[in-house]
Amino acid sequence: MTTLQPVPANPLSELDFGDRRIERGVLTDWEIRKARNDGDLSVLPFDGTLIRPAAISLRLGDKAYSLVSTGPVDIADQATYPDLVPKELDDQGRLRVEPGEVVLAPTLERIGLSNRLAGLVDGTSDYARLGVSVVLCGQVSPGFGSGNGAVLTLEIVNHLRHAVLLHPGARICNLMLFASAGSEESYDRIPHNYSNDHLVMPSRLAERMERTHNSSN
Repeated sequence: MTTLQPVPANPLSELDFGDRRIERGVLTDWEIRKARNDGDLSVLPFDGTLIRPAAISLRLGDKAYSLVSTGPVDIADQATYPDLVPKELDDQGRLRVEPGEVVLAPTLERIGLSNRLAGLVDGTSDYARLGVSVVLCGQVSPGFGSGNGAVLTLEIVNHLRHAVLLHPGARICNLMLFASAGSEESYDRIPHNYSNDHLVMPSRLAERMERTHNSSN
C-alpha cells in the first residue's frame, strides 16, 4: 500500500497535487487518479475502470451480517445492541436481503485517505430504483484508513415486499472525494474509530458515550 503522507494546513484556495493544482472541492476523475498516484488516496484492490466523472465506485464484499434485535435498544447500553448474525450466500453466490431487513456488509475495497481528503459514500440510483438503500451514514473523515486501509461498512435495507438478491463483487456505491486544506486531527486518532476495520464491526456508540460521560465528570 502507498504510504499516506501527512499534510500541513494550507491557507491557500488551491492544493498542490503533484505537478497540478486542485481547487478545494469535489475531485473529478483525473484528480482522483492524481490523488492515488501521489499517496493521498489508497484503494485496494484497485480497478481503474471504476473511476467515474466525480467519484470512484466501490463493490460489495461477501461477508455480510443481518442486524437482529432481541428487544428495545438502549444506545448507551451495549448489552442491548442488535446481534450481528452472519448471512450465508445462496448456491449461486448471491446475498439475499429480506423485506425490511437491515444488513451490514463491507465494501470489497479497503480505503485510505490522507488528512486533506474527505469522502462521501452513497448508493447508486440503480439500486434506489429497485427499492434498496445502501448507505445510512455516508461521511468518510480525513485520515480514515490511513494505516493499512479499512473497509467501508454499508447499511443495506430492502424496502420492497419481496427479497432482493445482491451479487458480491458487483458495483454497489460511489465514493465522492473532497480536497481540503487538511484537518488538524486525523480520524484514525479519535478513540473508538473504525479506521482499521477489515471486517464489519458492531456500533461503538456506547463506548463513545461512556468516554464522553467520564471526561465530563
